[in-house]
Parts: sequence; C-alpha cells; structure tokens
Amino acid sequence: MKPTRLFEFIEIQRNNIPLEKCVTTKYKGTWESLSTEDFYQKVQQVSRSLIKMGVKKGDKVALISTNNRTEWCIMDLGILQLGAVTVPIYPTITAPEYQYVLNHSESQYCFVSDAEVLNKLTTVRKDIPDLKEIYSFDDIQGCPSWTTLLSDEQDEETQELVVRAKAAVAAEDLATIIYTSGTTGVPKGVMLSHHNIVSNVISSSKRLPLEAGETHALSFLPVCHIYERVILYVYYYQSIGIYFAESIEKISDNLQEIQPYFMTAVPRLLEKVYDKIYARGAELDGIKKKLFYWAVDLGLQYEPYGANGFVYELKLKIARKLIFSKWQAALGGNLHTISSGSAALQPRLARVFSAAGITICEGYGLTETSPVLTVSDLNNRGLKFGCVGKAIENVELKIAADGEILCKGPNIMQGYYKDEEKTAEVIQNGYFHTGDIGEIDAEGFLKITDRKKQLFKTSGGKYIAPQLIENKMKQSLFIEQIMVIGEGQKMPAALIQPAFDHIQTWIKAQNLNIEPSMEAICSSPEVIDAIQQDLNEYNPTFGKWEQVKRFELTPELWSIELGHLTPTMKVKRKVVKERYKELFDKIYS
Repeated sequence: MKPTRLFEFIEIQRNNIPLEKCVTTKYKGTWESLSTEDFYQKVQQVSRSLIKMGVKKGDKVALISTNNRTEWCIMDLGILQLGAVTVPIYPTITAPEYQYVLNHSESQYCFVSDAEVLNKLTTVRKDIPDLKEIYSFDDIQGCPSWTTLLSDEQDEETQELVVRAKAAVAAEDLATIIYTSGTTGVPKGVMLSHHNIVSNVISSSKRLPLEAGETHALSFLPVCHIYERVILYVYYYQSIGIYFAESIEKISDNLQEIQPYFMTAVPRLLEKVYDKIYARGAELDGIKKKLFYWAVDLGLQYEPYGANGFVYELKLKIARKLIFSKWQAALGGNLHTISSGSAALQPRLARVFSAAGITICEGYGLTETSPVLTVSDLNNRGLKFGCVGKAIENVELKIAADGEILCKGPNIMQGYYKDEEKTAEVIQNGYFHTGDIGEIDAEGFLKITDRKKQLFKTSGGKYIAPQLIENKMKQSLFIEQIMVIGEGQKMPAALIQPAFDHIQTWIKAQNLNIEPSMEAICSSPEVIDAIQQDLNEYNPTFGKWEQVKRFELTPELWSIELGHLTPTMKVKRKVVKERYKELFDKIYS
C-alpha cells in the first residue's frame, strides 16, 4: 500500500508491523503506552464523535498542547481522516495571538492540554465567535474532557459515515494550516495538503537509519511545528515506537528512562548539552582532565567514513572507550542518531557528537516546504559537515543570481491562507523563494550561509551576514545568545546574553569576588574581558569589515515567554533591538 493521505501511515503500521508500544506518555510518574491497535481504534472513536458533533470535510479544528502527548496524536489523525483540517497552535504565544489564529482560521473546536492554556484562551474566548467549544486533555473542572469523544459505541450508520469520509479525502485536499512563528508582523497561515506532507515523509524516511519495529524514539520538540510533526508521521510509517518527553527540563531524566535510539533536536539544545559536558570535563583533575581534552580535540577533527586514516580511527576507538562512552551514557546509552533542524548547526558540534558515536543528521527546510528540502543521507554515506545534505527525492533546488535558494517539488505549500498577495511574493515561475542564502557544491550538497532578510549593509556599504558571525561566536562557553547588529552603522557590534550558568561556575573556579546576580555578571570587568578574549579569537576568521568591534551584555535570559525568541528558538531581531535600545545607543553613541 502506497500512502497518499496522512492517516494511512498508521494503517500501514497496523497492517505490516504493529507495535505493543506505539505511543507512550508519562502520566503522574508512570509511562503509559498504547499498542498500534489501541491507538488506531481511539482514532476511529474520535472520528465517529466528531461526525456526531457536525465536523465535516474542510472544517477547522485547533490543537494547543504545552507538551507532546498521545492525545494530540489521536486527535490529529481523527480530524484528518474526516477531511477536516488541523490547526496546531504554539502554546507559548499570547492570548491575543490565540484569538487572531483561531479567528483567522475559523476554527470551530479547540482542544487544549491543560489549565494554563485554557485560562489564557478563556481571556479572549468572547472575541472568537466561530469557536463552538473547548475540550481539554487534562481533567479540568468546568471544561469538557476530550475523553467524551472516546465512545465505544459503534452504530453502523456513524461507522459508515467515517468510512465514506475517509474515502472522500483526496491527496490534494488541505490537511493543515500552520501559522508561522515569524519574527515580525502577524503570523501567516501556511496551507499544506496531504500530498505535500506525505511526499515529504516518504522521501525523508529513506535517508534515516530507522529499523522498523526494532527501535524507539524520543519526541520533545513542539509537535505543533511541522518539523517534529513530520518526524511523527515517519515513526508511524516506519513502525518506530514513540515516547513523549515530559518537558525540556526533564529531558535528561527521560533519556535515562527511555534510552532512545533516535531523537530530533535544535542546535541550541545540542550547544547546551555540549557546554554542560565540557564544563564537567573542566572540573576533572590530572590525567582524567588531560584525557578529556585530548578526546574532545580528537573529536573536533572527525571526518566520517574513515577519511582521517587508520591511526586516527585507532585513537578514536580509544577515546570512545575511555571518554565518549560516558557521553553516550549521559544521553541514555543507546542514542544512535540525532536529527538537527530549525537553524544552522555549528560544524564542530556535528563533528564531536558524531565522533562520540552519536551521528548528527542535519537537514534544511521551511514550514512552507512541508518542511524538508534537504537532509543528510545516512543510509548512503551522505554525511558532510558544514552542509545540510542533498535535495530529497523529487525536490529541485537552484541558486538565484543573488544567492537565494529557490526550490520546487510536491512538498511546496498550497499558499498562505487568505493571502494571495503574499503567496505570489514567494512563489514565482513555479519556484518557492526560501529567503535563505546558500550555495550548492559540486557533489550536490547544500550549504546555508544566511537569511536574505537578515543581511545588512554598514554605512561603508559592506554587506554583513549576521548568522555566520553569530554561529561562530556562540562557540564561546560564555555566550548563550548573540545578535549581531550594525545596519547603517560604521561597524558591526553585538548584543549578547551571557551564559549565566557557565559563568557562575567559572567565577567559583577562578575564585573571583563577583555577585552571582545577572546584573553583577554583566557589569563585571573580568566577565567582559573573558568574552572579549573569545571574540578576539574568532574575529580574525572574518573580513575586517565583518568583525565585531563592540558588544554589550543583556542582564536577563532571552526566552520565548519574554518575546526574545520564537517558539523554534530563533532570535526575534526586531524585538531584541527594541528591548535593548539603550544598549544599542550606547554602542553607537
């Protein structure tokens, strides 16, 4: 059976390699699993109930969940197989943004995870006239539970309506509207069809080292984002057991409990994991400390497929046994592959993790491309550091005269919901304009260099690609977040959120008399000097006009909640610049 519609992936698993533990979520301290059959039957129950509620083809149903969980997945497929449209919403956005998305999408029902989301939504409920009812996954007094949709009643008439509804869903029908977490302006609703996403799942899964029925994965990136959602469909299709992490804070514990073979991540998480491991290594003494640094230095030279030669591979074998095995143990002991996406990954991280036996599979794409355009082909020696792989099957890439990456294929969105003008801006002559700058090498590997919209000119007329500079500077253990600035100014500079946890440890190790508060750290001459030393090390890798000449430290954590970051951990450049206008003026005064 070749799938053409999203709900068919679980049917393929059910017919070919059903699992005892298809999806698993932790409730009140206990992991609870559903088999493939149980999961499938609950999807059917939901579809029957939705039909009785009047949901029909084309209707919109919203899903808002703080954490990934089994209930979200059941609702997703139960909605889709009726030909209705799922509208996943980030839980971290503001109540007015909930209101905008629900009104713009004309969602008729909304399913929320918990009281926190419900309370935020309740504040704007009266201003969402099309919303008929809100259901919750958690038991919340006064709110209907989603479990009321799990009726075992199977009257022939309703069951027949579900069968007819599934048969009426076409591959080209709209499956979901995903509102982008853009850094400026109101969110745009990206319309993706069943065919858009199905084609992406099939092509992407061919490049991942997944053993059907034999391995399990950890899911924690927001499932409302197309990246993690497509990975879930890949897991259904490949019969990979899914465990949903409790939260970002409990990932370390969950890795130990679950011992996954595969997981996804964003670069910022990998940076934080590496920084923690490196900090622990710095606390070692004597020969152990020397061995640790020797192994890390060896890992930073790593090239795949034995390219470094026999002697290097022999040293690596020793490093893996003595040092890197402890890295593996810290990540559960069984982790084979991490798929990284959403932002550019520093090649040094890909090297050192891969050297440690945890291969980093990097890919590239956008919500508008369902999302994968390229991904490393781990099944055919297609790993190359500093690149994001080659174009997947049936996707065409080309580089425009100004360096922008253009693409076309079956995964390109239908358009922006209710916005033909913006759709026409990004889809021209059959090609989607990604807004990213890149280059394709002789072997077909794609390298991303920057966002086209983020490029800026100094007053001297020199172009600056901030992302390249930021990725380099984030190698500093003292830097948590950085934003390069300087449009129209005489020189580039930077606003930096220090890595407060690392710096506090460093202060103790250096026996410095600095208060542990964020304000004291940001005004400390010793801290400022340490960051300057790191910038002095990295600056020479860029042209003189690109080097960061000055910087200011921000005495607060950049977060999604405070508006510094998008839900996918990208810096909201306009917000950060406005928030720290005084620091900006101080740099350029």
